[in-house]
Amino acid sequence: MFNRKTKASLLASSVIFGSLIAAPVYAQDQDPVTPEDPTIEPQAAEEGERIVVTGSRIQRRNVETAAPVTVVDSEEFALSGTVNVENVVNTLPQVVPGVTSFSNNPGNGTASLNLRGLGANRNLLLVNGRRWMFYDTGQIVDLNTIPQFLLESVDVVTGGASAVYGSDALAGVVNFRLRELDGAEVGGQYSITDRGDGDRYQIHGAIGADFSEGRGNVTVFGEYYNRDEIFQGDREFSAFALGGNPLEQLGSSLPPETRLTYRGDGDTDDTAFEENNNLGIFDPQGQIRAYETPRDLYNFAPVNYLQLPQERYLIGGYASYEIVPQAELYTEVTYVNNRVDSELAPTPILINTTLDIEQLADDGFINDDTADQFRQLDESESGDAQDDGLISVQIRRRLQEAGGRRNLDERNAFRVLGGLRGDITDFLNYDAYYMFARTRNANIQQGNASVSRFTAAVNGTGDTQINIFGRDTLSPEDVDVFRIQAQNGDISELQVASAVISGTLGDFALGAAEPIGFAVGGEYREVFSRFIPDEFLASGDVAGFNAGQPTEGGYDVKEVFGEVSIPFETESGMRVELTGAGRYSDYSLERVGGVWTYAGGIEFSPIEDITFRGQYQRAVRAPNVGELFQGQAIGFPGALDPCAGNGTPGGGPTPSGALLDLCLDNGVPEDNIGLVPPSGNGPNPIVQPDPQTAAFFGGNPDLFEETSDSYSFGIVLQPTAIPGFTLTADYFDIKIEDAIVTPSLQTQLNICYNDLTSLDSDFCSKFENTRDETGAFDRFNAPVLGGENIASLETSGIDLQVAYDMDLGFSLLGNGASDLNLSLLATWTESALFAPLQDEPDDVIECAGQFGLTCGEPQAAFKWTSRASYVDGPLTFSTRWRHLSAVDDDDDGTTYIVDRIGAYDLIDLTLSYDFMEAVTFTVGVNNLFDTLPTTPEFNDAGQVVNETNTLLLGDFNNAEQSNTYPSTYDVLGRDFFASVLVRF
Repeated sequence: MFNRKTKASLLASSVIFGSLIAAPVYAQDQDPVTPEDPTIEPQAAEEGERIVVTGSRIQRRNVETAAPVTVVDSEEFALSGTVNVENVVNTLPQVVPGVTSFSNNPGNGTASLNLRGLGANRNLLLVNGRRWMFYDTGQIVDLNTIPQFLLESVDVVTGGASAVYGSDALAGVVNFRLRELDGAEVGGQYSITDRGDGDRYQIHGAIGADFSEGRGNVTVFGEYYNRDEIFQGDREFSAFALGGNPLEQLGSSLPPETRLTYRGDGDTDDTAFEENNNLGIFDPQGQIRAYETPRDLYNFAPVNYLQLPQERYLIGGYASYEIVPQAELYTEVTYVNNRVDSELAPTPILINTTLDIEQLADDGFINDDTADQFRQLDESESGDAQDDGLISVQIRRRLQEAGGRRNLDERNAFRVLGGLRGDITDFLNYDAYYMFARTRNANIQQGNASVSRFTAAVNGTGDTQINIFGRDTLSPEDVDVFRIQAQNGDISELQVASAVISGTLGDFALGAAEPIGFAVGGEYREVFSRFIPDEFLASGDVAGFNAGQPTEGGYDVKEVFGEVSIPFETESGMRVELTGAGRYSDYSLERVGGVWTYAGGIEFSPIEDITFRGQYQRAVRAPNVGELFQGQAIGFPGALDPCAGNGTPGGGPTPSGALLDLCLDNGVPEDNIGLVPPSGNGPNPIVQPDPQTAAFFGGNPDLFEETSDSYSFGIVLQPTAIPGFTLTADYFDIKIEDAIVTPSLQTQLNICYNDLTSLDSDFCSKFENTRDETGAFDRFNAPVLGGENIASLETSGIDLQVAYDMDLGFSLLGNGASDLNLSLLATWTESALFAPLQDEPDDVIECAGQFGLTCGEPQAAFKWTSRASYVDGPLTFSTRWRHLSAVDDDDDGTTYIVDRIGAYDLIDLTLSYDFMEAVTFTVGVNNLFDTLPTTPEFNDAGQVVNETNTLLLGDFNNAEQSNTYPSTYDVLGRDFFASVLVRF
């Protein structure tokens, strides 16, 4: 993790968002209400009713807590035209986008939530206050499994919450509340882009009813969702892989024509290898010539997905029945079938082998001139290699004849829960439940190649020899020799047994306040995950998708916890409330064992209009199954090798002094350092032929728990002199120590080569014996990177919310009056710090306002979402404004053509009309002004002629994919939607 290909999952960039209220709030709801006061939460209690607020297990009559809570109302989902939870959640200022529907490489068919940029594995997702099912060894929830159309609200609790909810809640808790129905509804939505592609449609239905004179309720539901693909070639900004300085159309050094690197010591004079550092390429007649960049680079972009296709079936239900006033049974059941494809360019394969010159000539694979050049090399070689009829080469080829790499993920997930709750006395109640969830993923990969079969078919040691010397030379029969279908599977299970007793100390209260409240309980959790690759993936004998070894493991934890709330209120209205929580967890993991978490908070209201609040929380996260037990898997993260010299993208300096000595000691030939391609741009053709570098990743069973300390201080203003107006502001500071990270390959290269004078440290030992004879990192002996408790993360800033609802006193439709609802959710991120080695306080990376190879996803210092809605009886007209401030590349030592991405703004419009409270029609357009990454203009040589016009456009070398960051910046363009909801 922690590289651009894992979406910067370890860096903090966003916010704690403080709110005691529901925001935004609109007139229409599933149970229509008059929008007289937008400061009332949808779950606010009626007179005398007690509720459970997210972030606490204590029932209370108000929604106030010491911890800031943001509530996203169900109306926001309807007005934004989304049927996937990710599309609304990722617009919140607290969130840095994780894996999304635009994540193709990497992409696994899921949508994750990355709260405050601290990583999808450091926030806890709940549904109706209970843990939801996860989908892989990382124990991460897929947002696609949550029924969006039944959401009542999404509550975001800021700061660590392990004392209340247990492990994983370092960054906070997000609780998805589902509503009960008393009636039936059927709805559907259709969306399409301004360019006529990317169709998305959904149909859903739900029916709910009270029975037995209101003692019971049952709700059942179902949904079908379908999303069409969009290819990168369908948008101008992503049709070419861009990079270099100056910016130009680049691509991969593995072309369909086959590129050879001569690896012998023969005389290359008067051969194709003389002109460009031992590099050659073939035309269709088997004629070799010098390889040139960027002319011979392969443009892989057009055939990669920009938007992944998806098909989802979701069914489920929940019910409750009060047997007696002291005992109510309840249950929840959900089943999801989710299928998502990813599509990559045809497989690139790289092998080192020998070629039999006469056999190739006799078979007609190479022409006479090429054969003569090969013979000349063979005759001039030294030792036993001289005149042996063979030449030693490295082969790079794009297996275009085998078709694209298609990766189908089909996940089947179910969750069942049964519980019992009720009153013990007038002051005490209980709630106990058991939950079991299981997700099974079947992954089928098309377009892979067996490395051993391909090698044998090329060098003549197999039963069949194939012709790879030129574009489109492979017949279907040739392809069948090496093409393989690879498969793997995931199984993930979660069990939870929990019981809690909560209530008050009778009528005992301090002053005029409510009685003292408390909650005590215990919980048992068991997690298990397994990754099952087939023999090709497990052995590493595969090119195309990344190979990986099996993973299997799990653990359990036994916990006891408690909470207390002590309110004090005077007759004059001054109010103080103290809160505390603690939890002891005993893990079966030896390196974790028993751990404590705790929290304390205070609220102070000198008068009704003002509330001051603050909270401290200590939280923990136990390592997940993948971090502990993952089998070794190969990856190809983007990184710039310091030993590659000024041939690297951006023109890095040629190594000298201590760096040169390190590179030489590490096995880099001095003659290969500093080589520059003929174009003067792009990677060093020998030491670093490609921007992506091979590395192995694996688990570490010696990991222990992460710990975090979080603080928040805030103020809530609800002046009675301005009805309908609320302002909240909260300062937050979260620090995570002993963070489990696999620092990006780039970070580790920088530390070991640029910051140190020796590679003898344990941290840098991973780079020993990893280079081949050319000085490049060897794909089969690449650095091995794993997670360690070595880092620290810290983020701080201020969150602001403003909400105002005013009665306009007139109606355009003759309803007597209308409302204007205004809301603003904003965050200023003061800092987002990452220390790869927490014991090295001077080596700290600041990611607030940054993006790039180290920080990953853009982390704007200022981010807001605002909405203005005009409500006139059944009519709602709403506009949303989304803003991200400008961000700069995080590498001061390298000059990219795109070192800054400018400020970003999107405007959305929605019109909704409610007919007789039974039928609601909604139409809208997102990204009204069609704001997309800017498309550069190119000359005939493929170079950019308007370099300053690069707003939102990432350089291939420091972007994530599609020449930009498609999860952060919109890549669809102007997008229309229409929906209908019918209630019975």
